[in-house]
Amino acid sequence: MKIRSITYFCDGCFPLDGKAMAQAGDCLQRARAALLQAGYEVQTTRVALQPLGAVPGLVPGQLPEYALEVQAQLALNNIDYAGLGPVQLGDAQSYWAALPDVLAATQRIFAAGEIATRAGGVSLGSIQHAAQVALRNSRLTADGLGNLRFAALAGVASGTPFLPAAFHAGGAPVFAVATEAADLAVTAFTGADSVAHACARLVAALELHGAQVQQALAALPHTFTGIDFSLAPFPEQSASIGVALEALGVAAVGSHGTLAAAALVADSVQHARFAHAGFSGLFLPLLEDQRLAQRGAEGMLTVNDLLLYSAVCGTGLDTIPLAGDIAAGELAAIILDVAALALRLGKQLTARLMPIPGKRAGDPIEFDFPFFANGKVLAHKRGALSGALGSAEDFALRAR
Repeated sequence: MKIRSITYFCDGCFPLDGKAMAQAGDCLQRARAALLQAGYEVQTTRVALQPLGAVPGLVPGQLPEYALEVQAQLALNNIDYAGLGPVQLGDAQSYWAALPDVLAATQRIFAAGEIATRAGGVSLGSIQHAAQVALRNSRLTADGLGNLRFAALAGVASGTPFLPAAFHAGGAPVFAVATEAADLAVTAFTGADSVAHACARLVAALELHGAQVQQALAALPHTFTGIDFSLAPFPEQSASIGVALEALGVAAVGSHGTLAAAALVADSVQHARFAHAGFSGLFLPLLEDQRLAQRGAEGMLTVNDLLLYSAVCGTGLDTIPLAGDIAAGELAAIILDVAALALRLGKQLTARLMPIPGKRAGDPIEFDFPFFANGKVLAHKRGALSGALGSAEDFALRAR
């Protein structure tokens, strides 16, 4: 297991307060040192700020300047990445319009936008804005990686340590840990002689590492809120959640039985005893996992399959490669399904969709990025929203 990120949550302002970022850097370096001493590799440190509309002194036209100030502070304080906080429901459209400019101007800044909340319901207008942002982001680079740093959020609460979903609720600073822990599931499920045995081994591993991480951070003079054990993978066999699900007994990820296997993993994570933060469920990020990317390329794992699994375990649709010519209305339809699942089931879900310029469904894709596996563009069902669902209204959707 590795530590994917130590994430520090604090308030920003414009112009940016260098003192707050210096405090963030100090906390993150102390936490990194403590975890290294405990035997854990720490891949990144990150800062997550409050929603954009709540930043004192900031107006939409200043977003790129604000992002550049944050990025400069990252370099000064030895911090790897930052999440600016999301555009929220009710914010002006100009906030959404500025997000591609923010990503174009920076390399270490993440952005997000809310499309649904439990209090505000589903916002069809925000979903349309998110689709337009994703299309513009896809054209920022030839490989379509602009959307690596953008996600649409449905029902996501503050305090999640994974970017792009991470943001601060305001108030005193806190920090949390995100793990890269799919290898724990691979080890737990390989050779297990029963479902109960497999899940018990996974729970034991989660509780062991959870206790060690918490103990390592206990002496820090900062408020630690917990660990997001969402079993994030890495694109190699030993750290693949796809390999883990197949070791549990699924013929191939995407075949029948995958839903049950995903539910068992999520149940194990959610009932393991550690300080839970964020999603604490099961990530199925297609391009970050070698086996998931392989099954997607074979046609075994589809967009609809991943939506289905989100109903029992996942964090939505994450790093999904789509055709470069997908229409905004077709993207909006996919994002709407994520929003509906989140609110109806009372879950935190995100949509990080990645149209790949110049590519069609079935085309091979390769990335010069160590956290991504190569694969193929997934097919999507053609057809945009129309009628009432094609409007910009907000509507309530009660949890079942």
